[in-house]
Parts: sequence; C-alpha cells; structure tokens
Amino acid sequence: MKLSEIKEVLKTVEAVNFELPDGTFVPEYFHVTEVGLVTKNFIDCGGTVRKETVVNFQLWDANDYEHRLKPQKLIHIIELSEKVLGIEDHEIEVEYQNTTIGKYDLDFNGKNFTLLNKQTACLAQEQCGIPSDKPKVKLSQLNADNASSCTPGGGCC
Repeated sequence: MKLSEIKEVLKTVEAVNFELPDGTFVPEYFHVTEVGLVTKNFIDCGGTVRKETVVNFQLWDANDYEHRLKPQKLIHIIELSEKVLGIEDHEIEVEYQNTTIGKYDLDFNGKNFTLLNKQTACLAQEQCGIPSDKPKVKLSQLNADNASSCTPGGGCC
C-alpha cells in the first residue's frame, strides 16, 4: 500500500486497526512513534546495485490503555512527515515489535489494515545459478501422450 492509498482509506474509516498475519490485532491503544523515509542502497548477489525507498511506520504498544489513535490524527502525522521530511508517495513498511521487531507490508481488507509478512527473494536468479522450476510430469501420462512409445512385447527394442 502506498502513502496516498492509506490517506484515502483513513478518510473513510472510524477506527485505525492493524491486523497481524496470525489474525490477532495490534492492541487498540498503540502509538505511531515514527513515520520516516527509509532508503536502502545495496548490491545483489549478481552484482547489480539497487536502491529501495519506503515510508516506515513504527507501531508501539505502550500499555497506555486510554490512548486511541483516530484516523484524522494519523492523517495529520502523515502530512506533517511529508512536509518536514519531503516524503513522496512510496510503499509503506510497518515495524511492530512482538517477540522481535517485525517488518510488514501493509494492505487494507475493507475494514482493517492488515500487516503482511515480508519475504526475502533472490533478485538475480538468472546470474547466481538458481535453477528454474521444472515442469512436473505424471509418469502415467508418458505412455498415454506418446502412442508410438515402446511397450513390452511390441518389438520396438
């Protein structure tokens, strides 16, 4: 989800809820402690230099049981970040600490914001020897697909 998309969604919801991948929710008394611009410059295993930029939201459970972040307040925080930090319309990455700090992609399911597990991947598969998936063939289909194949007693061998 991009920054512009979350701002549009926030205009339509009454509450800001974040659902974790396991179906549980970030406690409703969470705080957004940071909105930032994160740029990662790196080189992949194939030698290609890459750059990735995301807008980072950090959620924090402060046990502040009376706190409730309203959609309009989050819009204000986002707009202030855009103005002060010069943030453009990038994808959002969410940090939330459960047993360790997790990084998540963000989506919206029509009711709640959903935190999606991020995945690693090789960005240079063609250069670092990762084999492509081979098509799976059922052995029972081999003879059916090839009528001219040898059969026991068929005299072809």
